[in-house]
Amino acid sequence: MVSLIITPEQLQQAFAIRWQVFVEEQHVPAEEELDDFEPTSRHFLAFEPGGTPVATARWRTTDLGIKLERFAVLGPYRGQGYGLKILQAVLADIAADPAAEGKVRYLHAQLSAAAFYAAAGFTPTGPVFEEAGIQHVKMVL
Repeated sequence: MVSLIITPEQLQQAFAIRWQVFVEEQHVPAEEELDDFEPTSRHFLAFEPGGTPVATARWRTTDLGIKLERFAVLGPYRGQGYGLKILQAVLADIAADPAAEGKVRYLHAQLSAAAFYAAAGFTPTGPVFEEAGIQHVKMVL
């Protein structure tokens, strides 16, 4: 199950997943993990059948369009479809938002995840670049 985050407790669960994946596992600098866009983003959690939160993502409006970001799945749950479920939920939420109509949907994919996003319909655009010490490529839906 995937749901839009609506409580402060759920948001803290999302932050905990992101901390574990990005800061602890991928060594993203802690000061870069949370940002000024947290309050204006739409955040999501994916839950395993027992109710444990195992993945998170968010989207927000930027000057370039709609940016999907902060996709994180806890290690033991990778390869079980949670990434696709949360991506589909985020895209459905964007599609239901009249303010998003006609805007480009894009993300900065870690190179290791680019094939996943390509399979979901995203196309790489531009050169590879470094963000938070990790190589990324911009991808557009």
